[in-house]
Amino acid sequence: FQSHLSLTLPTSTGPAGFGRGTIAIALLHTYRAPLDSAVTFEGSLGTGYTPKHGPLARYQRTVFLSATSGARIRLWGGQSVYVNLFFHTPYYRDTRLRSLDGRDLTINFGALFRRRDGSEWRLGMSEDLFPSGPGVDLVLQVGRSF
Repeated sequence: FQSHLSLTLPTSTGPAGFGRGTIAIALLHTYRAPLDSAVTFEGSLGTGYTPKHGPLARYQRTVFLSATSGARIRLWGGQSVYVNLFFHTPYYRDTRLRSLDGRDLTINFGALFRRRDGSEWRLGMSEDLFPSGPGVDLVLQVGRSF
C-alpha cells in the first residue's frame, strides 16, 4: 500500500493557455497484491482539487476523482505483460463538447522487461475507450524505471 500527496505549483513558462495558472493538490492511494507467484493485482483511488482560473473558469470543475485497476502477469524470468484500466472524472462541464464534458476511460497494456539490476523497461500502448471520437487516440509508450 502506498499513499502519495502532491502539490503542483504554477511554474509554466509557455504562452497563456498552455500551462496551469494556479496551484493544484492531489492525493492518491495505490494497493498492490500478489495473487499467486505469476499474477500481481494493482489498483488505485485518487482525488484532487484545482481552483478555477483563466478564460475557461466558468466551465472548469474543481474536484476530480480517478481509479485504476490492473494486473501484471509474469511469463518467465523478468518478462511480464500488463493491462490496466484508468478512469477519470471530467475536467469541464457545460461546454457542449462531449470530449471535454465527458469522463475518461483508457486501457493501457504492454510488456515489461526487468533487468538483473532491478531496473525495468516498459513498452506499451494506451487507447481511449471513452469518450470515443473521430480520431484515433492511440499512444505508444517506451519507459524505463530505475
